[in-house]
Amino acid sequence: MKISFNTPYTTGKELNYIQDSINRSQISGDGYYTKKVNEFIEKTFHTSKALLTTSGSTALDMAALLLDLQSEDEVIVPSYTFVSTVNPFLIAGAKIIFAEIREDTLNIDPDDIKRKITSHTKAIVPVHYAGVACDMDAIMEIANKNHIKIIEDAAQGVNAKYKGKYLGTIGDMGCYSFHETKNYSCGEGGAILINKDKELIERAEIIREKGTNRSKFFRGEIDKYTWVDIGSSYLPSDMLAAFLYAQFEQLDEINNKRKFVFNYYYENLKDLEDRGILRLPIIPEGRECNAHMFYILLNSEKERNDLMSKLKEKGIHAVFHYIPLHTAPMGLKMGYKVGDLPITENLSGRLLRLPMYADLKNSELNYIIDKIHNLLLK
Repeated sequence: MKISFNTPYTTGKELNYIQDSINRSQISGDGYYTKKVNEFIEKTFHTSKALLTTSGSTALDMAALLLDLQSEDEVIVPSYTFVSTVNPFLIAGAKIIFAEIREDTLNIDPDDIKRKITSHTKAIVPVHYAGVACDMDAIMEIANKNHIKIIEDAAQGVNAKYKGKYLGTIGDMGCYSFHETKNYSCGEGGAILINKDKELIERAEIIREKGTNRSKFFRGEIDKYTWVDIGSSYLPSDMLAAFLYAQFEQLDEINNKRKFVFNYYYENLKDLEDRGILRLPIIPEGRECNAHMFYILLNSEKERNDLMSKLKEKGIHAVFHYIPLHTAPMGLKMGYKVGDLPITENLSGRLLRLPMYADLKNSELNYIIDKIHNLLLK
């Protein structure tokens, strides 16, 4: 049996909507389906403004530009994340301050945030790892006390919640990803959410439209548009928005399918956790996970690597995740070193992600679970 790590889910309507987009004779950005997706996000997830972008990375690019960062400004981020969490703020000229993660959720540790706040801290970027919310009450309290902006990297957290609020809608801005590995996908895509400061909405539209006030022109608010600010081309094709809209129409169905897979793994691997052989994901009270991924934590990096290799021999594509950014060549160039964030380094070395997608069959799940048991109970 060959089981890939990820297989993108399709609802069956994607091609119909793409054809409809073509028939409408506007396949560039901000067409019919782009507007429908933006409205869907705003109404379903409860945010003031959602703007579809070409990726989660460019959504973060826009957020960094909206902060007007200066060279002395600092941005606190977890080291255990993808490079897109960091690059936009680095490119904007800010200094990156890496923080530790928590043992339970692998999310940024509010206590370490407190230790790393200075008079130069301009923003905190919590990353909702695996679709499990960060401790947003603690993070928002720190931010409000110190007048710091919160940019939620909710690339993995679409349709997940923290105490009833959707991830990405709690901080000042939120960023989503619709990459093919995400729960809801259009191959490549993202969105920026403006949650609090409505004055940012107009500027976000300008930045997204290459620094022009083109959006106001198309709404009939001005008789011509021109260059008014910095910006770039962050609009995805309306054909991609059409694909994504078909996914959003099946929001709950996709969510339920993924939760079934997550719960099946959990229930059938729990005996290995009870024996101390591995650790399963922890979802604290008040957090509703979207089943973005399922990982296990082995007791050592060697055990993780051995299991990963042996599963591959059995046709199961299980993978590790991030190399902590502070230990990467770029992180070392910034002055960080191995040993700076021991919890991050330890957990990242022991984590193994199992195949996770909505269409995983019971026979495939049973095969994976059976092989894990056989290999770890030898």
